[in-house]
Amino acid sequence: MKGFLEDANYSIGLLDEGATLGDVIDNYVYEHTLTGKNAFFVGDLGKLLKKHNQWQNVMAPVKPFYAVKCNSSPGVLEILAALGIGFACSSKSEMTLVQDLGIAPENIIYTNPCKQASQIKYAAKTGVNIMTCDNESELKKIARNHPSAKLLLHIATEDISGAEEMNMKFGTMLKSCRHLMECAKELEVQIVGVKFHISSSCKEPQVYIHAISDARCVFDMAEEFGFKMNMLDIGGGFTGSELQLEEVNHVISPLLDVYFPEESGVNVIAEPGCYYVSSAFTLAVNIIAKKAVEYDKFLPSGMEQTRSDDEPIFMYYMNDGVYGSFASKLSEKFNTIPEVHKKYKEDEPLFASSLWGPSCDELDQIVENCLLPELSVGDWLIFDNMGSGTLGQQSAFNDFQRPPVYYMMSFNDWYEMQDAGITSDTLMKNFFFVPSCIQLSPEDSFSTAA
Repeated sequence: MKGFLEDANYSIGLLDEGATLGDVIDNYVYEHTLTGKNAFFVGDLGKLLKKHNQWQNVMAPVKPFYAVKCNSSPGVLEILAALGIGFACSSKSEMTLVQDLGIAPENIIYTNPCKQASQIKYAAKTGVNIMTCDNESELKKIARNHPSAKLLLHIATEDISGAEEMNMKFGTMLKSCRHLMECAKELEVQIVGVKFHISSSCKEPQVYIHAISDARCVFDMAEEFGFKMNMLDIGGGFTGSELQLEEVNHVISPLLDVYFPEESGVNVIAEPGCYYVSSAFTLAVNIIAKKAVEYDKFLPSGMEQTRSDDEPIFMYYMNDGVYGSFASKLSEKFNTIPEVHKKYKEDEPLFASSLWGPSCDELDQIVENCLLPELSVGDWLIFDNMGSGTLGQQSAFNDFQRPPVYYMMSFNDWYEMQDAGITSDTLMKNFFFVPSCIQLSPEDSFSTAA
């Protein structure tokens, strides 16, 4: 059946009403302590349903195309495919993943701004026609390898606060669009729409005013060349906050009504990624080494006035780092502070601490500065909101092994899926029942329902 891989090697635990996600994490910490203390993820797939319902309630006219690079784990892709959303893919491997789910080519967009010729040919072979382009060189490459492609002209946006530079690296300036259209006309390549992207670090929803206005200018320009434009892609940058989503909708809704009304026939889409998955995943890591450092030799920023010279500063090394599940730390600001899994007294002293991955690389610093009780080797730390940028392709650095993922869902969310018609015999085989107050073993977690 469309939307579910028949040979998917994973299971989804259905939580009894008496069981919580915290219970599940406790159970797996217990099991991993006995069997090897490997890091692991717990994914609450019910949160994907909640995020999708939230999107439909707030952003109904805008169809989501999930950014696969954020999290390509099979449980996530199958649930989102069953919900009927599209997929924004940045590579051949991502296109293959979603095509194996039975997703129609018209619901896939190839969004990589710097595409390999071989992967453009693959897109052509498999019928993936919609792709983005922002320069003449890329346009000529697409024309050679996929002449029937349908292009979204990626235009640049600029954060008016001046705090974000990344979105200036990709996207053509408005003044260059006419030249690109002339080239496309000469190469007989179709331009069917416009894309822009507003970074999640941008705190000014007003940036959308300039971006949508520029997009309308490009649509008008395209009419002069005879291009039939029918798609506007407002990109990603949605953090997962309902407040941010409502703020964005408050800004774009009246603009879309004016510039791209429903009768215009323009399909408005977006590329939410971390919006769907960030809050759905929790990562548990184990402390594998510990070092006490003298205060005057290692002074975390911001601690000058709060710590005395005779107090130690602790450096903790974990069994996961930037060459694994914290890879996004290398390119994005990481704000998550972990929770200590073991119980400790409320009045227990806290010490300045830093957290590091296992590679002994100076780049492998996960948290520069936080206050924690004194931990021991073997203790566990819990990181919330770890669903984005953590479960894609992993590095092979230092024999790093991908942490196992344990998917869960409450019965209430499961019933909601059934009520929405998101069910099949294939999906049922991926679920198993998790009663409350039991110890789960790895063997139990990957069994399937009878």
